[in-house]
Amino acid sequence: MKSVLRRLAREDDGSTLVLTMGFAALALALILAVTAATSMLIERRRLFTVADGAALAAAEAFALEQVRFDGTAAAPELADAAVDEAAASWASRAAAGLADVRVDGASADARSASVTVSSAWRPPVVSLFLPEGIRLDVTSTARAVFVD
Repeated sequence: MKSVLRRLAREDDGSTLVLTMGFAALALALILAVTAATSMLIERRRLFTVADGAALAAAEAFALEQVRFDGTAAAPELADAAVDEAAASWASRAAAGLADVRVDGASADARSASVTVSSAWRPPVVSLFLPEGIRLDVTSTARAVFVD
């Protein structure tokens, strides 16, 4: 029995199989990570599109009575309530395909509206290396312009 064990310890037969299985596991983990990162990037860009549209809709949410004339140029004055309502309305209509989209904040200064939108992202394949999902949030700002 000892001679058989010594002979097996000296021989290299089968050692490349273990190495191949290790590299295959590493390649699979790398493929899953790259797939998840690509999925998250695409989801974030789609969320930016929704946030840009919501900010633009919020920046244009002013009534004609809110336009002030300072003697040389006309400028709209945005109200926070109208900005919130316009951003939420746009985000609810434009968020098809995104999971759990919500407007986390919409604010306005004198001439621009800033909107923060978030959604839930889940990786396409759940594994031990990746989280079950995270919350993505993006912020976009649009300026209100009144052309006379």
